[in-house]
Amino acid sequence: MSRPGTVKVKNGKYYLAGDFHSLSPNQPIRNEEEGWRLMGVTNPRAITHIHMYGGEAVFFENLSRGKIFGSRCDNPECAFRGTVYLPFRIFCPDCLVRNTVIDLTGICRNAATIHTFMICERSGAFNTLEKPIQFINVEFEGVSTILMSYLSVGQPAIGKRVAPIFRTLEPTYTIVDLSWVAPGTPPEALPEGFTFGSASGKS
Repeated sequence: MSRPGTVKVKNGKYYLAGDFHSLSPNQPIRNEEEGWRLMGVTNPRAITHIHMYGGEAVFFENLSRGKIFGSRCDNPECAFRGTVYLPFRIFCPDCLVRNTVIDLTGICRNAATIHTFMICERSGAFNTLEKPIQFINVEFEGVSTILMSYLSVGQPAIGKRVAPIFRTLEPTYTIVDLSWVAPGTPPEALPEGFTFGSASGKS
């Protein structure tokens, strides 16, 4: 029986355990209109990729804790010192100095609005979101960038206030652990596994 691939890091080294690829039996491909003549075979393969977050790990870790972290340029020699970024940026794109990690949970709860949106009835492979997907671009007071996410409860509209929710129960440690709802949405209306997050993020 195969075991899911796992990775841990110790003393700067990566230790892998389990199976990172698996094979399944081939299946014939036949032409129904020509007496089921053999045309080929399927080649099922499953591969586990190792995706490292590097300096962005703090962002994804904190989503699982109900917090939203961004970053800010604090370089005194940068012409754009004080610029705040969300999505998280490790380095300032202007001076290339490492940004300061900051907690933006309070701003996201109190000053987030929909900049634009689109509703997708269809999706690509490996999508885990329920369709139709209400994609929203979220803007925040005092933040220079816009975050792409999705609205789980309510109807999107440009300029509408939204509040963040977090997959704190069995998080995936990916961007889909963060979603948005209309302010005032009751906890029982949230998707399974989602909460309003850490109370310490309130401002």
